[in-house]
Amino acid sequence: MITIKLRWAEGADQTLPLPAYETTGAAGADLRANLPGGAVTLAPGARALISTGVHMAIPEGFEVQVRPRSGLALKHGITLINSPGTIDSDYRGVVGVILGNTGQEAFTVEHGMRIAQMVVAPVLQAGFDLVDGLDETPRGSGGFGSTGAG
Repeated sequence: MITIKLRWAEGADQTLPLPAYETTGAAGADLRANLPGGAVTLAPGARALISTGVHMAIPEGFEVQVRPRSGLALKHGITLINSPGTIDSDYRGVVGVILGNTGQEAFTVEHGMRIAQMVVAPVLQAGFDLVDGLDETPRGSGGFGSTGAG
């Protein structure tokens, strides 16, 4: 098991729970909105950067992927605009979540609300070589629905 080191951001409500796995089989740990100044209301089609109130030190060779919570997406149309978001191992700023409202009604993000989930994943970095040609495959350059309907 790896450890993600956390530090509270200045002005954050330190009484809120830290990111946590809600069940023993959970792949994602829930992130909470840390809004000591008050709730944020998202109109339909709106987006906002919501603070979690924490800084993270992710070990080199890993990233944290930030993903939507399925219940918020299904019930209210709340999703992450850049899903999955990536937090790199060398980032030390306050972790924020870009929430978007794809629903038809305004949605209020309350202080302490579970707004997203974070998944810790290994990272491989690749080298890049410019070449004159690439090997052929049966698919070739077909994309965007070229292998079937949709």
